[in-house]
Amino acid sequence: MADVVSRAVCLGEAMIMFAGDTGGPLEDVETFRRSVGGAECNVAGGLAALGVVTSWISRLGDDGFGRHVLRDLRQRGVEIGGVEEDPDRPTGLYVKHSMDGRSRMHYYRSGSAASAMDPAFLDRPAVRERLAGAELVHTTGITAAISETAADMLERLATLREGFGFKLSVDLNWRPALWRGKDPEPLWRLLRAADVVLIGADEAQVFAGTNDPTELRKLLGPRSTLVMKNDAHTALVLEPDGRCTEVPALTVEVVEPVGAGDAFAAGFLAGTLQGLPMEQRLRLGHLAAAAVLAVPEDHAAPLDVAVRQTLLNCSDEEWAAAQIGPAGVKLS
Repeated sequence: MADVVSRAVCLGEAMIMFAGDTGGPLEDVETFRRSVGGAECNVAGGLAALGVVTSWISRLGDDGFGRHVLRDLRQRGVEIGGVEEDPDRPTGLYVKHSMDGRSRMHYYRSGSAASAMDPAFLDRPAVRERLAGAELVHTTGITAAISETAADMLERLATLREGFGFKLSVDLNWRPALWRGKDPEPLWRLLRAADVVLIGADEAQVFAGTNDPTELRKLLGPRSTLVMKNDAHTALVLEPDGRCTEVPALTVEVVEPVGAGDAFAAGFLAGTLQGLPMEQRLRLGHLAAAAVLAVPEDHAAPLDVAVRQTLLNCSDEEWAAAQIGPAGVKLS
């Protein structure tokens, strides 16, 4: 059996990220900072930082980059015993650089170790043990897009939910470039099978043709708790019984937006596992996202526990007055 029974399991690809130290065209950038990125491992790290015992499951190349991913996640408190190392395929990479005031991404993940995940991957004893012990399993539309076999794996994952007893969480994370020339129907099936669907208003408009929560509910079916993020403005939850809860975002001095959506997912899911009221789940999502928005990396340490508890329990007026930036938190 697994050494650790994790309440949450995150399933998806991790990559090494190289961030250019200077702006301008990629061909002119000479030095890069290395870190670990990838939607599901970002969420895993965010959950662990918020006190949720969490495993990350995937495949990595048996290479230095893969070993760095494992070391990084282990240091962040994520359990990694279900990871499989591939002697033939590499760990994926992506490069981030700033140009014209915004970040640009260049992905080098074709043929990666993670793209070889398939339905049989879920039968590995280390993987089954972790899924069987989890209360929640989280993945994203990115994993459904990296290969047909990975999409088939997620379809099978949805069928295991009832027997294992976990709730399935899916963040859309719509990446048009990954779906170019592919039928997105497997992603629709995954979203309709989920218990929690996280989706950004902008990507919902592109992917589904609407960002109206009621219309999305019709498209997704009645099963899921629908969580919609509207960038810097607000986030809302539409529950299966029709109840709707909405919480405005915090005022944040943004350094870099990449990774904030994953942090929001981690905060909301941590609040869900901790049994918080719906308003506080959304607040915890906003707080986790704000911490990432205020740093240049894809992930960040959560806000101080005392500050976090103050903001989770403050009045609506105090929440609206709070400001977060690189220098810290300013309360009214």
